[in-house]
Amino acid sequence: MTTPAVRAIRKDFPAARISLLAKPWVAPVFSQSPHVDRILIYDGAGRHRGISGKIRLARELRAHRFDGAILLQNAFEAALIAFLAGIPTRIGFDTDGRKPFLTHPVACTPAIKRIHQTGYYLEILKGMGLETDGDFLELTLNSADRARAREMLRERGISPGERMVGINPSATFGPAKQWFPDRYAALADRIRTAYGARILIFGGPADRALGEKIAGMMNRSAVNLAGETRLEEAMALIACCDLFVTNDSGLMHVAAAQDVPLIAIFGSTNPVTTGPHSRRSRIVRAELPCSPCLKPYCPEGHLHCMTRIDVDAVFSVVEEML
Repeated sequence: MTTPAVRAIRKDFPAARISLLAKPWVAPVFSQSPHVDRILIYDGAGRHRGISGKIRLARELRAHRFDGAILLQNAFEAALIAFLAGIPTRIGFDTDGRKPFLTHPVACTPAIKRIHQTGYYLEILKGMGLETDGDFLELTLNSADRARAREMLRERGISPGERMVGINPSATFGPAKQWFPDRYAALADRIRTAYGARILIFGGPADRALGEKIAGMMNRSAVNLAGETRLEEAMALIACCDLFVTNDSGLMHVAAAQDVPLIAIFGSTNPVTTGPHSRRSRIVRAELPCSPCLKPYCPEGHLHCMTRIDVDAVFSVVEEML
């Protein structure tokens, strides 16, 4: 969701050398971006862990002699690290007590907090009088990753031209964002039966068992890719899908950025601010007074918004989109 802001920064500073500081799991999203010259890794779980790690990171950034830093991340530590790195111009929202560490704080109004996060990041630039370049998402893949995706499909017996539907049953930040495995399995069976589509199950290394569980619950065959791909490969495989059914997650935004038709199942989170930013997406959610609660666990188990979303409701949208 930061890709429109990164594109706008390049438009505003066409001759600049732009470096992007990102955590390892985010970096692949920008590895082929035409708007970024260099990616620097923020290894928060390793060499940059803890207070000493943050000081080490600031020292590393200082060596690059940056003229300015635009902080898309809201965290206090982002402003502190930029300050300790001696970067003379530091731009970002004035949230989380960061204002003393910013040379150009941008006011984050209540209205800004209510808009979609793609626009939220662009408001940082607008607050500085900078130009933007639209709010469409952008994701660039290289030919090697696309070729590897095709090879992975061939290895699993999927021929070019076969219809494929991806499902993404995982999501971070707690189970309140996750539709139920048995319902994903039942939905996948219905799609396989009705459309002959091959089912691809997506997920990261921590989701391998979840993918196996759903594949085991199905009556029809599925290809479990959970834990089997690098992020670059997963992005290229999603681009091959005719439809992507997902929880509110990072891979949802990957599908949206590639204009893949998608159905997003929302529970505790807010589709207005984090929904798929795509003209080819549909959101399925239950309208309840407590939703969105933005909590990782449902405080009202008997009113769980995910319980109210049955397989029929999602499959009816699948029929419309396929």
